[in-house]
Amino acid sequence: MLFTALLAVVVTAGVIVAVFLLRPDAPVPADAPGGLSVPDSGSALPAVNCGQSVCREIGAMTVGGMPVVLLADETGKQGVVRIGSDTVFPLMVNDMGVTLKGDSLRCVDGATQVCLVRGDTGGGSAGELFVARGGIWRDTGKPYFSDAGTIALNDVTADGIADVIVVRHECPGAQTGSARCQAAPVLAEVYDVARGSVGCTRRYTAPSELKGWPEVRLTRADLRACP
Repeated sequence: MLFTALLAVVVTAGVIVAVFLLRPDAPVPADAPGGLSVPDSGSALPAVNCGQSVCREIGAMTVGGMPVVLLADETGKQGVVRIGSDTVFPLMVNDMGVTLKGDSLRCVDGATQVCLVRGDTGGGSAGELFVARGGIWRDTGKPYFSDAGTIALNDVTADGIADVIVVRHECPGAQTGSARCQAAPVLAEVYDVARGSVGCTRRYTAPSELKGWPEVRLTRADLRACP
């Protein structure tokens, strides 16, 4: 009987030890000494510089579920585009003397997402195009210039992708920006984002005669061979 009692005590003690060893650890408060640090999910995005100063947001849109933000310095002379949370593109049009404003960013959704950054510059407007393919955004690397002050986005070719519309004076033999060129008729040239120029409209006396001006709206039927 004594042996049986001792055996029962040993078994019971073993069970108690096993339960103690197998129990889950109590949670450690984040502020306790040696506790785990908890990342701050509300941390602000890192500051981005525009020229010599910190950028400020002047325009924002969402296209294809992706936030696109235009940032610039106080004068609007130096800017960048931030797409998503961590992709930042310096703007080539900074070197063309553009002035960026609240309406400088224009994005159009579609089979391919397209964003245009445009601004006034000496003698007209300059624009820079960003295109998303396969979820990857790229700067097309080619700025557009309008000596008539209008660069717009519109799906002219009806392929589900916005085209770039550049309004310009038709003044062969005259220097762009000259008095003679500024007095010449205007036309709109349309650029497919992948294939380049696809045609021009007829000539108009003034840009305001173009349909939808200043956000020009054209169809394929409005186009012909460029002069």
